[in-house]
Amino acid sequence: MKEKVILAYSGGLDTTAIIPWLKEHFDYEVICCCIDCGQGNELDGLEERSRLSGAAKLYIEDIVDEFAEEYIMPCVQAGAVYENKYLLGTSMARPVIAKRLVEIARKENASAICHGATGKGNDQIRFELAIKALAPDLKIIAPWRMTDVWTMQSREDEIEYCKQHGIDLPFDHSHSYSRDRNLWHISHEGLELEDPANEPNYDHMLVLGVTPEKAPDEGEYVTMTFEKGIPTSVNGEKMKVADIIRKLNELGGRHGIGIVDIVENRVVGMKSRGVYETPGGTILMEAHDQLEELVLDRATMEAKKDMGNKMAQIVYEGKWFTPLREAVQAFVTSTQEYVTGEVKFKLYKGNIIKAGTTSPYTLYSESLASFTTGDLYDHHDASGFITLFGLPLKVRAMRMAEAKKNA
Repeated sequence: MKEKVILAYSGGLDTTAIIPWLKEHFDYEVICCCIDCGQGNELDGLEERSRLSGAAKLYIEDIVDEFAEEYIMPCVQAGAVYENKYLLGTSMARPVIAKRLVEIARKENASAICHGATGKGNDQIRFELAIKALAPDLKIIAPWRMTDVWTMQSREDEIEYCKQHGIDLPFDHSHSYSRDRNLWHISHEGLELEDPANEPNYDHMLVLGVTPEKAPDEGEYVTMTFEKGIPTSVNGEKMKVADIIRKLNELGGRHGIGIVDIVENRVVGMKSRGVYETPGGTILMEAHDQLEELVLDRATMEAKKDMGNKMAQIVYEGKWFTPLREAVQAFVTSTQEYVTGEVKFKLYKGNIIKAGTTSPYTLYSESLASFTTGDLYDHHDASGFITLFGLPLKVRAMRMAEAKKNA
């Protein structure tokens, strides 16, 4: 009986060419697995395509709700943003994809998992660290790193290889952006973006929305509710998390929200430039931050900012299935106990403009914040506080002046 390999299958040219390649070089029985994280119509026609390419079986696994609730939301609650801009759309999806690949490998009694990530990118790390953590006994096959047997170097090579193996599929030699899409975002790399000196061709590139210049001239108000840091409704309509993100994608895309052009530092050591569209995610994170401003105390917010940065690094580097991620997430979860309330904002030409926030657990006191003197605050108390708070500065200045005089 042939050994089985589970192929992380997208239906694109790379993974289509990998099917006959695995059979030719390893004599594997190839079982394709397409993990649906919200790619939309990219899944159309995969059944026939995988069969024509020689796959023994195809799984199409819908994990959108799991992705939204167990991977996206912990990052939203943490405020995890990589290098101040990247909302981790691809990074968050890789561990849940790898988890399902391992589950299917166990179900099929497969001996290996194969992915089509390149040897220059972050995804190879994310996939393989997750697989090692969940199934250290499984073999991992990464064709793009096996240059002794994977000799294809271009789309043209892959198309020709497919034709040689009787696979005549609707791929052509045209060049387009390298994209990754899921419920949370869509990323764009390649073409003019490979030179940071070039302005992105947004008219040709954007998929989820429009630029702020092409957004409506009238703003649109949106109201959201949260319970313990989890969104529960948009404009009065209660929805599950995945549907809330879909709704926010629609609203944000229409108003030019969440378009980011970034040169980021990859884990493998190089800088890469990409454009990310994250309309719904940008709104959701901003709304969540808006509510936290009311209910978290200063010390907790400071510590949580550090934990958010740490969470972003953990997720970006593919270390989801680690004790550190579990510990950071446990801290973040404890901070969300009272992140409950309603947030209102206006979307206008790429901007998210506050329009009011309320919470039953607000720490904001109007009597304290106003210029009038309330019962809880005596202006005279500030004198002693400033004296003690500034004492280190004063002592240092005095000692430095004395040292200078003696010198």
